[in-house]
Amino acid sequence: MTVLSPETAPRGGGRAAARFHIVLPTRSTAAPELPAFVTDVRPALTDPAGRTAVAADLAGLAGALVPFDPGGQESLTVAANVLRRTRHLRVVAGFHTAAATPVYAAKLSASLQRFAAGRLGWRLAVDLDPAAARAQGDFLTGPDRYARAGEFLTVAKGVWHGGPFEFRGDFYEVAAGGFGPPLSAPPFPEVQLSGTSPEALALSRRHADVHVFAEGDDLDSLLPELPGLRYGVHLASLDHVEEYAGRGVTEFFLQTEDVYHLGEHVKERTVAG
Repeated sequence: MTVLSPETAPRGGGRAAARFHIVLPTRSTAAPELPAFVTDVRPALTDPAGRTAVAADLAGLAGALVPFDPGGQESLTVAANVLRRTRHLRVVAGFHTAAATPVYAAKLSASLQRFAAGRLGWRLAVDLDPAAARAQGDFLTGPDRYARAGEFLTVAKGVWHGGPFEFRGDFYEVAAGGFGPPLSAPPFPEVQLSGTSPEALALSRRHADVHVFAEGDDLDSLLPELPGLRYGVHLASLDHVEEYAGRGVTEFFLQTEDVYHLGEHVKERTVAG
């Protein structure tokens, strides 16, 4: 099956091949409570994300998303496991910008990129529900969240590409920073962003490779605000893939337990195209 990689996808103009991504589970099923006299010898199903990712890799899907889940497993750790278990799948980790400094996030990701042939991407969670954000220790609100995310990406990209890197902003400061080889050698993670507010669109114009919409967003008014990017959408089913593909969307994110059925659809679509 032929899919278009992020490096070769056209940036504006021309219809690109559709790429399908599986949304991975972020929580493991709790062990059943059994009577004390019962011994459960079945293997523990502790890695649903890894099993789903392996199935997606074998089914020929383009990628997998580990979404940011405040009550679930840490996404970059899950992404590292998924990258280790797969060979071709591109893996995007969703995380909150307050979870770590941009320098630490960049160093961790540079290490993962080296071990995974550059298959890691980032999905920044910026516009969190206030209660969820406070539960993560983050009390920043309003447009400042997007200003901080912009500085986060500026710093992460700056240190990634070597030094000495200097930065002084409202949220971060770096003095004589920057990575040397081999950390600076891998490609920076593909950046996926979302949101429909003016602040979200402005952040994507500055930093995103892919802007991801929700099903039902008004693409007619939003796409002209995001020239030169690739577009993605989260779908509940495959029913509207062709409609969105005809409007320029190339990245489709679906959550399903039937990964192989999705892979068969991708193969059928590739043959038909």
